[in-house]
Amino acid sequence: MAVRTVIFDWGGTLTPWHTIDHELLWREVCEPHFPAAEAGDVARAIYAAERAVWEGIDRTQVSATLAQVFDRARVRATDSVLSSYFDAWEPHTLTDPEALPLLRELRGRNIRIGVLSNTLWPRSAHERCFARDQVSALIDGAVYSSEIPWAKPHPEAFRAAMAAVGEDDPASCVFVGDRPYDDVHGAKSLGMRAVLMQGSDVPPFDATVPDAVITKLSELTSYLDRW
Repeated sequence: MAVRTVIFDWGGTLTPWHTIDHELLWREVCEPHFPAAEAGDVARAIYAAERAVWEGIDRTQVSATLAQVFDRARVRATDSVLSSYFDAWEPHTLTDPEALPLLRELRGRNIRIGVLSNTLWPRSAHERCFARDQVSALIDGAVYSSEIPWAKPHPEAFRAAMAAVGEDDPASCVFVGDRPYDDVHGAKSLGMRAVLMQGSDVPPFDATVPDAVITKLSELTSYLDRW
């Protein structure tokens, strides 16, 4: 069946993979906002809570939010703390330079474009990234796990992404992501084609074979031509 819709993962796919010391990042976020004697302990508490929340998502496929991380750490997330947090992430959220020409090419082919991301962040944070990098107008619909009950690889997460772009047939969809289990296995379990974006430091999952493997976004169109 011809491809009508391409849905992309965000981190590690539309935004290149970054290896980040999350505990250090939280320390840098906390230092301006908490007494010097407390900042390190607060940062460690938030980091431990963040890890626990992600472990829960991985185990249950139930989504979570950044607010739940702060609640678990028993830390009050003021506007200034949140502002520092997203500022710290700024250099790690830049959209791949190959994304803009690829999305324009897909739009020229009348292919719907979607985004599905497992994330703790609110929609507004992601939308700021896409607006900053001038790709917002090329995205027909986006779903962030922080605002639905489920996270990838749960099939309802993929169904939500399809609904967001007006697609009803998994067989006409291609999902592009960097995680063999969450992205490739999850998409193929629903009947989508799945493209693995290599380059991320994530666990393998050999039980499901991707329909294609790419190392650059620009390589995607050659597979779409064959399908």
